[in-house]
Amino acid sequence: MIDFYKERKEVADIMARLYQRGLTTVSGGNISFRLNEELFCITPSSLDKSCLEPEMIAVVGFDGTNYNPELKLSIESEMHRRLLIARPDVNAVVHSHPIYCSVFSASEATCAINTRLTAESYFFMQEAVIVPYALMGTDSLADLVEECGKTHDVMLLQNHGALALGKSLLTAFDKMDLLERAAQMTLAYEQLKSQGAPMVELNDQQMAEINGMK
Repeated sequence: MIDFYKERKEVADIMARLYQRGLTTVSGGNISFRLNEELFCITPSSLDKSCLEPEMIAVVGFDGTNYNPELKLSIESEMHRRLLIARPDVNAVVHSHPIYCSVFSASEATCAINTRLTAESYFFMQEAVIVPYALMGTDSLADLVEECGKTHDVMLLQNHGALALGKSLLTAFDKMDLLERAAQMTLAYEQLKSQGAPMVELNDQQMAEINGMK
């Protein structure tokens, strides 16, 4: 019997927090969580993401079997499935469409969000990466995200949104929240810098010291 009520409730709660924080829209974004070696759960498609209930979170096998066939899976379920398989150290995947991150997702080639402005941002996220554009919900996007996700925990999906990985749902949520704040700080930093204000970001030695804390 498929239950996992506690885990499904946590996914629903984190999805509501994403919406409450303005990190996604009613229809946008999706969250998955590893339940065990054979199963994960994921938010559904076509339901209001601000008020999901545990029974609305689908349980899916890593072979792709939907154990809640009455629920329509997120169109990004394949992307989540592949990420969780590729990263056994990761248990949670959060994908959403924060405003500032989404603007930066229009960057070309490299991620323009500066995670070196605060020690907290760099400690938790390291460097973000741009995932080249592919149509949402496609195997092509899943392929690209899977490859980038092998080496990065935070990603911008070009002209689409953002994605964060974590050992727990709270960790992945925190990284998404931090990434959006880093995007906001980057814009403010560049504006002050353009006006001639003396600005500084973490240097190589400081980043090495932060990495040493891990």
